[in-house]
Amino acid sequence: MSDSSRAQRIHELDVTVWVGKNGLDPIEDELNDQLQDSEFVKAKFLRAARGGTTTEELAEELADRVNAQVVRSRGHTAVFER
Repeated sequence: MSDSSRAQRIHELDVTVWVGKNGLDPIEDELNDQLQDSEFVKAKFLRAARGGTTTEELAEELADRVNAQVVRSRGHTAVFER
């Protein structure tokens, strides 16, 4: 897959995981399941989840928990790949 088609696929992804006030624990299994079925998964980090931290920090922590990588972080969304 070329870099441009890969970037286009990542850009066109719909958010399928929302991280809210309950933090990372409740969505860890969901993200893990989705990464088994899809190459990429896009997550949105709601204000309540961020608290005193950044989207990038939360995304990296979540990626570590599910053995994945953050391939893009923009605004309050992050895209994960395994």
